[in-house]
Amino acid sequence: MALAISMEAIDARARELGIDLDSVDVDSITLPPGEDFDILSDDEDLLQNEDIPELEMGFSNIIVVDNLPVVPPEKYEKLENVVRKIYSQIGVIKEGGLWMPTHPETKKTYGYCFIEYNTPQEAELAREKTNGYKLDKSHIFAVNMFDDFEKYMKVPDEWAPAEIKPYTPGENLLKWLTDDKARDQFVIRAGTFTEVYWNDARRAMPELVYQKQYWTDSYIQWSPLGTHLATVHRQGAQVWGGDDKFVRLMRFAHPQVKLIDFSPGEKYLITYSSQEPSNPRDTHRVVLNIFDVRTGKVMRDFKGSADDFTTGGNMGVSGVSWPIFRWGGGRDDKYFARLGKNVISVYETDTFSLIDKKSLKVENVVDFSWSPTDPIISLFVPELGGGNQPARVSLVQIPGKEEIRQKNLFSVSDCKMYWQNNGEYLAVQVDRYTKTKKSIYTGFELFRIKERDIPIEVFELENKNDKIIAFAWEPKGHRFAVIHGDGPKPDISFYTMKAVNNNVSRVSKLTTLKGKQANALFWSPAGRFIVLAGLKGFNGQLEFFNVDDLETMATGEHFMATDIMWDPTGRFLATAVTSVHEMENGFQIWSFNGKLIYKISKDHFYQFQWRPRPPSLLTPEKEEDISKNLKRYSKKYEQEDLDVSNQVGELERKRRTQLQEEWQGWVAKWKQLHEEERAYRMELRGGEESDKEEEAEYKEIEAEELVDVTEEIVAFDLDQE
Repeated sequence: MALAISMEAIDARARELGIDLDSVDVDSITLPPGEDFDILSDDEDLLQNEDIPELEMGFSNIIVVDNLPVVPPEKYEKLENVVRKIYSQIGVIKEGGLWMPTHPETKKTYGYCFIEYNTPQEAELAREKTNGYKLDKSHIFAVNMFDDFEKYMKVPDEWAPAEIKPYTPGENLLKWLTDDKARDQFVIRAGTFTEVYWNDARRAMPELVYQKQYWTDSYIQWSPLGTHLATVHRQGAQVWGGDDKFVRLMRFAHPQVKLIDFSPGEKYLITYSSQEPSNPRDTHRVVLNIFDVRTGKVMRDFKGSADDFTTGGNMGVSGVSWPIFRWGGGRDDKYFARLGKNVISVYETDTFSLIDKKSLKVENVVDFSWSPTDPIISLFVPELGGGNQPARVSLVQIPGKEEIRQKNLFSVSDCKMYWQNNGEYLAVQVDRYTKTKKSIYTGFELFRIKERDIPIEVFELENKNDKIIAFAWEPKGHRFAVIHGDGPKPDISFYTMKAVNNNVSRVSKLTTLKGKQANALFWSPAGRFIVLAGLKGFNGQLEFFNVDDLETMATGEHFMATDIMWDPTGRFLATAVTSVHEMENGFQIWSFNGKLIYKISKDHFYQFQWRPRPPSLLTPEKEEDISKNLKRYSKKYEQEDLDVSNQVGELERKRRTQLQEEWQGWVAKWKQLHEEERAYRMELRGGEESDKEEEAEYKEIEAEELVDVTEEIVAFDLDQE
C-alpha cells in the first residue's frame, strides 16, 4: 500500500534538511505521466467528494460468432458478405463493425468474427436469433455476447455456495381486486394531472387513490387485465402498479414513441414511433419494438417505411394503420399477425419468427381478424376480375394454416366482420350491389363457430334496403342488436341465435323499437342490459334497455357526450365530454338501470378509462347458481347498503347541524356588535332610542316640488287656415 504524504510533512522534512522550498522552481519539475508520488494536492479532498460521472463502459453491443468456415484470402470478401447479410437483417451494424481476424502468415480466417451493433438490444436479439443457425451441414453458429467472455473468465476455480439474500416481498399487483366494498377503479386525465379513483357509488362520489402531475407526456392506458397502467413519454413508455402508490415497475426505451399496445395476456408491449424523412418525397420511417413486459427485454423489432405498414386496420399516425399487429389465440399470447400485400404474416411468440418461416399467402386479401378465444383467423378477399372471381370469407386455423370454412359472396361492395366475445359466433356484414348497380343493400352471414362443420345462416332485415348504422353482439350471450333505417330516427331490432325450430337453431327476432334517437349500441359486459345512445347529432341521448324483459328502464341525457363506457362488472356506466368540446367537460356515473349517481366537472378533460378486471375464477355453473340464488346472497349486501345509507344520513345530519351552529354563531356575533354600538347610535340621534321601532311615531308630510317645465310648440298647417 502506497504512503500518502501531506504538504505539511514535506515542509517539515525540508526544514530538517535546510532546504528553502521557496527557492525551488516547482514548474521545472516534470513528473512521469499519471504519477504524483502519492502527494496529496490541496484540493484532493474536494475531488474525492465530487460525484465523478460514470461512463458506460463495456462491450454489451458486440457479439462473437463462432464456427464460421475457415477460408483463404480470396474467399474472405464472399464470407464477409454472407455474414453481413444474415446479421444486418436483425439490426444496424456499425460502420466497420464486422471484423474477421486472420492468421498473420497464412492469411486464413480463424473461424470466428466480431459484430458491433448500435445498441445492446440489437446485439442480444442477434444472439438469440442466430445461436444455432445452420449455415451448412458442417457449420452451425455458436453466438455469444462479448461481455460473457469476461464474465466466464472471472469464475473462480473453487466452488463457493451462493449468497442467500433475504426475501423482500414485491409489489402486490392485484391488491385492488380485494377491495372489501367490491368497488372498481378508473383513471382520468385532466389538465396536467392524472388521477386514479375508486367509484364509490354508495357514497355517490369518487374516492381519490393516487394523483400525479405531468405523469405522462401523451396519454395513459390500462393493460387488458388491469394489472398495469402505462404512460407514454418522449423517451419511451413506462408501466406502473402496486398497492395504492403506483410504483414504476418497468421502463421501455423507445425514443419519440407515439403509440403502444398490450397483448391480451399482458405478456408483451408493442411500441411504435415514426420519423419524418429528410426528403419530403420519402415516407416516414417506422420503428416497432415488442417488449417483454416483466423483464423489459426487446423480443423483436420491425423497421421500415410507412408504406410497409399502411395495409388494413384503423388509421393511426402518419397514415399507418393501428394496431399494426393483431394478437390472437386467446390470452395465451401465442400468436400475432399483420396484414401485408397479398399475405398475412403470422408470428409465434416462442421464437418471434414467422410460423414455418413463411407468411400465409392470400391473393388480394384486404382484412382479417382473430377469434377472441381461439387461434382462428377470419379473412376477407374482395371480388377479382370484374366479378368473375367471387369475394369470399374464410376461416383459417393456426398454426396449421388450414382453411376450416369458406363462404363465397357475390356482388359485394364492402364487408365487415364482428366476433362475439366468447368466440361462439361470427357475423359478417355484407354490403351488396343491386342488379342495376345503382344502389346497395345489406345482409349478414352468421357463422356458428362452436357447432359441428360451422354452419352458416344467411340473415336479412325485413327491409333489406335499410341502412345499417350499428351492429353489436351481446357479451357472454346469444343475442345481437342492429340499428337500421334511413330517417332521422332509426329503428333498433334485437335478435337471438338460439331460437329452435324443428331441432334446428335459427335466428329469430325478439322485438323492434321504432323511431329512436340512437346511433350507437353499448352492451353491458355481463349481457342482458344495453344502452341505446345518441351521440354527436343526437346530443347525448341515453336509453337504458332490459333485453330480458324487452322494456325501457330509464332515459337520460348527457349533453354533448363524446364517450360512453361500462365498468368491467356491468354495474355502472360512465359518460364523458372530453376536450373535443370546449364546454361542459367532465363525466357522469350512472347505475345499470339508468339512475344518475353523481357527476364531476373537469376543465381540459382528456381521458376516462375504467380499470379492467381479469376473468372471473368462478365456473359458468357457479355463476349461474349465484344468479338463481341471488336473494340469498344479496341479504348480506342489502344490510351493508343500509348501514352505509345510515352512515351517510348521519354524516349529512352532522353536516347540517354544523352549518346551523355556524349560522347561529354568526348571528350572535352581529347581535353583540349591534348592542355595543347602541350608545353611539343614540348619540347620533339626539338621545332617541332607534332600536324600539314599535314605540316610534310616524308623521306624514306632503310636499310639492316643481320637477320640470316643458314648452310645447304647436304647428299649424297654414294651408288649412
